[in-house]
Amino acid sequence: MDKRIIPLAIGGLGIGTTEFTVMGLLPDIANTLKITIPEAGHLISAYAMGVVIGAPILIGYSVKFPPKKVLMVLMILFTVFNGLSAIAPDYTSMLIIRFMSGLPHGAFFGVGTVVASRMAGKGKEAFYISLMFTGLTVANLVMVPLVTYIGHAYHWKLYFAIVALIGLFAILFLKLWLPAIETNQDTHFLEELKFLKKKQSWLVLGITAIGFGGLFTWFSYITPLMTIVAGIQSNQMAYVMVLAGAGMVVGNLAGGFISDRLGPEKTCALLIFLMMISLGGVFLFAEHQNIALILTFVCGALSMSVAAPINIMMMKAAPKSEMMAAAFMQAAFNIANAMGAFLGGIPLEYGYSFKYPSLVGVGMTFIGLAISLRYRYLYGRETPSDNDTTVECVPCDK
Repeated sequence: MDKRIIPLAIGGLGIGTTEFTVMGLLPDIANTLKITIPEAGHLISAYAMGVVIGAPILIGYSVKFPPKKVLMVLMILFTVFNGLSAIAPDYTSMLIIRFMSGLPHGAFFGVGTVVASRMAGKGKEAFYISLMFTGLTVANLVMVPLVTYIGHAYHWKLYFAIVALIGLFAILFLKLWLPAIETNQDTHFLEELKFLKKKQSWLVLGITAIGFGGLFTWFSYITPLMTIVAGIQSNQMAYVMVLAGAGMVVGNLAGGFISDRLGPEKTCALLIFLMMISLGGVFLFAEHQNIALILTFVCGALSMSVAAPINIMMMKAAPKSEMMAAAFMQAAFNIANAMGAFLGGIPLEYGYSFKYPSLVGVGMTFIGLAISLRYRYLYGRETPSDNDTTVECVPCDK
């Protein structure tokens, strides 16, 4: 791996750890704070809301500054607020701090996506973006199970302390290894938002929010699906999550590699189609333990495989405001998270089995596929002349 991309991957490792570990520690958090598990779940919603709100606002105020310094400031904010989460005295303060912790998340990936594409050689942009997201996938493979175990065995607040420590490492390596990148000094907030006037941009956001939402119907309820429907012992769920995380690592890198060869539009449509088929498989075969485990790996892989091509599509749609567009993509991913969990929970409220959220996911990915095919029909052969994402790195950070 090009060492220049490693600081972005470490940042992604910290973000992935803080975003996904909390799901496995909700009972512990609820018990300590003397709240119900659904109330503890609001901490997930607060973080997601912080991502949605923080991404465009922080990008809007930072586009005139050098990307390296912006990334360092964002990671400092991330580290501070996760550190405060470890000492929050009650539920209300925790809720506020989790919201604040989410603010730099989308902006970091927004700036990082553009920086990664600019550091890449011609034709390697999607693969470099996937390298940045490797940190997020490794978090699901290694850190989430490990930190969840530590949180269960000792105290859940150690989880936030570990995340803050990862943040410190990210700041250090951003300083040491990330090159300085030229910035657009002529832009301003309203100029950055002009891409929202284009139908092309909204199609990409729609693919992300709805299509990815289908996978979150599966992932949000993976524990009861695997334990109640597939018959996995609850003490074996850590291994199931490792399996899903391994799929994410493989799928993320494969998605970037394939996208650079087939093109992002074709790759996106193909992968979303495979998402739909896989979620249908979960609904039909979840009772069969071995098949359920195979589908866990496959769905994990597909959940991250579209990240690189869909971001490339968004940068094509917004060649003059790439960072803001990439930040909106992170907001759309979190809307997908919220929509998937909410819509996937509806059949459960009516007493249906835990495999039914995946059936909802089939419907959502079908809509995402339809939007993706429409995008490819309209823009698949379009290559804006002003979409040159490769720029020279200046030799120092002065």
